[in-house]
Amino acid sequence: MTSRSRYLLRRLWQSLVTIALVVAVNFALLHLAPGDVVDVLAGEAGSADPEAQAALRASLGLDKPIWTQFAIYVGKLLSFDMGVSLQSQQSVAELIFDRLPATLLLMLPSLAIAFLVGVGLGTWSAMRVNSFVDALISVLALTAYAMPLFWLGLMLIVLFTLQLGILPGGGMGTIGVEMSMFEAALDLLRHMVLPVLTLSLFYMAVYTRLMRASMLEVASMSFVRTARAKGLGEGRVIWRHIVRNALLPVVTMLGLHIGAILGGAVVVEAVFTWPGLGSLAFEAVFRRDNTVLLGLLFFCSLVVVIVNLAVDLLYTRLDPRVDLGGNR
Repeated sequence: MTSRSRYLLRRLWQSLVTIALVVAVNFALLHLAPGDVVDVLAGEAGSADPEAQAALRASLGLDKPIWTQFAIYVGKLLSFDMGVSLQSQQSVAELIFDRLPATLLLMLPSLAIAFLVGVGLGTWSAMRVNSFVDALISVLALTAYAMPLFWLGLMLIVLFTLQLGILPGGGMGTIGVEMSMFEAALDLLRHMVLPVLTLSLFYMAVYTRLMRASMLEVASMSFVRTARAKGLGEGRVIWRHIVRNALLPVVTMLGLHIGAILGGAVVVEAVFTWPGLGSLAFEAVFRRDNTVLLGLLFFCSLVVVIVNLAVDLLYTRLDPRVDLGGNR
């Protein structure tokens, strides 16, 4: 067995353990919180009869001990069944995959724009260190990073929707208007501009600052001085030696953000009424629909683990110093 195969098997085992711990912790936290979906359903029905509530809990299996509920939940997960929503009686998997395309429409362009522009600005800033350009980029990046996502989204709505009237402030499309496929695509793009801009500005600031710091650190290393001493051109030194090595922590951060972006999506999708996974999580919290929340958390943890595994394997390609045997 090759060292790469052993490394992959070890990382797969670590990933399985991580997923198991995440499932256990999420289940415990959600079920230890006071109240449940029965309280919400009783409130919506305008009835708080204890006998009716007890009967409803029994029908939903919520009267069983928490260990029994956990065993049932894990058994369903092992058969790739995330359960049924206690509110809508729809399959949780169906709910997630119905909303997933909308979230991907925000996530993928946002991260792509943030990564490309952030790396470019960070590189430019590092190449002009201590100049006016460096100071300007650093101040703008720090400002974008410090702004809360919900506030930034609201300010963009105020400017581009309420004041200028050039972009829609919510939803995925214009309601009640018949359009051709091309017109519908353009309408979707117009509705995507503000939420994508809101998400990408925040992550762009992270990548800009991280790339600048990484570039300055790598530029001071001995192998860069050796490359210059050999007479290599400055452009080749920067792009082949500095930028390539400086990208490593940025790629790692990108892998973390792919999974963690759901947290930002909850806020952005709520502000822009975007019907994605963030909105689904927001609705599930207020309805105390723990089955949907557990399904979302499991799905997101699975994505995080898979992406980080892919980033680790990519790391071994980008950095030959990584020892697949487990040592650095």
